[in-house]
Amino acid sequence: MINPAHLDLFRAVMRHGGMTRAAEALGIGQPHISRAMAQLEAETGLSLFVRGHGTARPTPEGEAFAREVERSYAGLDHLRHAARQIRELGTGPLRIACQPSLASHLLPRAIQRLVAEHPGARIAVHVPSPDEIWAWTASGRCDLGLARPRTGHAGVTAERFLTVDAVVVLPRRHPLARRRAIGVADLAGESLVAGGPGLFQEAVEARFAEAGCVPRFPLMAQYTAARCGLVAAGLGLAIVDPVPAAELTGLPIVLRPFRPALAIETRLIRPAARPPGRLVERLIDFLRVERDALPSRRTDDSAGPATR
Repeated sequence: MINPAHLDLFRAVMRHGGMTRAAEALGIGQPHISRAMAQLEAETGLSLFVRGHGTARPTPEGEAFAREVERSYAGLDHLRHAARQIRELGTGPLRIACQPSLASHLLPRAIQRLVAEHPGARIAVHVPSPDEIWAWTASGRCDLGLARPRTGHAGVTAERFLTVDAVVVLPRRHPLARRRAIGVADLAGESLVAGGPGLFQEAVEARFAEAGCVPRFPLMAQYTAARCGLVAAGLGLAIVDPVPAAELTGLPIVLRPFRPALAIETRLIRPAARPPGRLVERLIDFLRVERDALPSRRTDDSAGPATR
């Protein structure tokens, strides 16, 4: 069996062009290296050096052996590099499934911070439906999800990440734009742009039912940006998430609080079956930094995790 320490010294001798120079570079005695090379020759059964008057030059066998040693060390260096990447960056791309309202600004800003800290990070962002985000996270298809609350998904660790109150989006010159807040009764008789089928739209319609009003929804658009675009075109008013709506600064629209308040909650979810890797933990840190900078968020987004 070859002593790995002897191989290290052999590489040093070849690199520095002799045992004496290698000893000087390593700060050890030349006799120690000479004995180690003799032992390596005995271990390999090869004549590695031609020894002369205080010199030792490699034989053809020694040169051939040196090439094989370097190939082996290149493999070890690759393993060390791979281990460092796995330790720092995980075993593959960081997979994130995110709802549209946070996918255009908040998540990219958090990822920007992460990439600045870990330039080699590989990240994949998906924007599926809320039900798919929960299903993908529960199955381990993604490492992290940002989605509206759902029930019935086992194997997911969830925590409240962001809560905001819905706003009404109106054309800038609409008479209601002068109001500081818009109530359900103010919207009676107005043409409204509905959201896509789901819990939020159901909650909006419940507010009208509680007030004894029948809303008019001649138009429907699934995403906030599309609803705001329809409002800007004068096709109605809409009740929306303020986070993506506030980012649409180029549209001739205004946002006003909706009353009674209608909370919109986002959960941060992870697969319960495996602990988060280092990149996931750092991304969560940066997501919280970006969340805390939002002017529209509530201040109660600090609930601990709950396994669903």
